Amino acid sequence: MPQESPLMTVTGTTLVLAAPADAPTPTPAPTPSPARRRTGSGFLAPYARLFSVPGARGFTAGNLLARLPMGMFGISAVMMIAGQRGSYALAGAVTATGMAATAVVAPWTARLVDRYGQARIAVPATVIAVLGSLSLILCVRAQAPAWTLFASYAATATTPNIGGMSRARWTHLLPGSAHHTAMSFEQAADELCFMLGPVLAAFLCTAVFPEAGTLTGAVLLLTGMLVFTAHRATEPPAGGAPKSGRGRSPLRALLPLLGLFLATGLVFGSMEVTSVAHLAALGLGGTSGPVLALQAAGSCVAGLLYGARRPRSLRTCLSLLAGAMALPWAAAATGSLVPLAAALLLAGMSTAPVMVTAMGLVQSRTPEGRLNEGMTLAVTAILAGIAAGSATAGLAVDHLGTGTAYLLPAAAGLAALIVGSAAPRPGR
Repeated sequence: MPQESPLMTVTGTTLVLAAPADAPTPTPAPTPSPARRRTGSGFLAPYARLFSVPGARGFTAGNLLARLPMGMFGISAVMMIAGQRGSYALAGAVTATGMAATAVVAPWTARLVDRYGQARIAVPATVIAVLGSLSLILCVRAQAPAWTLFASYAATATTPNIGGMSRARWTHLLPGSAHHTAMSFEQAADELCFMLGPVLAAFLCTAVFPEAGTLTGAVLLLTGMLVFTAHRATEPPAGGAPKSGRGRSPLRALLPLLGLFLATGLVFGSMEVTSVAHLAALGLGGTSGPVLALQAAGSCVAGLLYGARRPRSLRTCLSLLAGAMALPWAAAATGSLVPLAAALLLAGMSTAPVMVTAMGLVQSRTPEGRLNEGMTLAVTAILAGIAAGSATAGLAVDHLGTGTAYLLPAAAGLAALIVGSAAPRPGR
């Protein structure tokens, strides 16, 4: 059947084609409703899609409950021990011992989680850690010998890396672009919990009773872990016992990146101690908590914003970090609170993109079936850097003054840029 030729007509001075009279009228494309436009685009859209994954809201609720105590236990132990025993030296030594024990035990716990499954290992490991916290409370109240405090707090080193387990679930559930959003959310959650945890712990220990911070943290940890592990459908499969001679060690695969995480920990530890000392020297010691919270808030907001945008290269993120870490040093020279607070806010905003991007590289370089162990090695390197940065900053403050001590986080940011730029690219 011959095809009917289109009709031609003239509109003004323009010759146009017109459809035949009996041709069907095209149906215009439907216009999205305002509600659909709000949920389909914009800043919150990636996160709305993220939590539409079945089971995501449930395990995230448990994750946040169990993660909040991570910012509570240290300061709660210090305030409880110092308040009951009258010795900050003893309190500091006990918490330092616990951190050292965590650096040794946490990778082994993570390896067991990867091998046998999250629920099977994380729940008993959490119970041991909670019993250690309860033992610490009892020993402090009973005026038990000092060695019992060290032993009790060391038992809390079995606490599973809840952040690593949550990231492992997202990796199991999501493709590439959504995975970037999930890693950004996890980083923001880290910052939020480490911002709110110390504030809640200090309030409980002072307004309720000295042991309230540790006790509340233990309850939250156990409750959150039970909720988290109850959502078995989102749990990644266990890797099983490795065959002899097969499988690369995550330590060997991640060694170039661990130097970067160590340098980043140096940034965190030196910045916190120096800021507290500087504000105290200005007679503004009471503002230390809110001012440091600005740094964590900046990282939290930046993490969420970064998750809704296209990821950048690690070198770009590290360059921004290195530049931002010089701002507090410059602001400290003014002797004013407002410039310092603004500088710490900007410095905090520069850390989240680095952590998100670097954790993404950990995920891509960790051997299959050992992701939680790889994530825990990264966290352990950060904790080691924080401890070294805190100690170095304390010495610098005592001998060189707070203004000069602010050069430490700037130097650590530059070191992170150098180490990160020297790390081999994926596939090399």
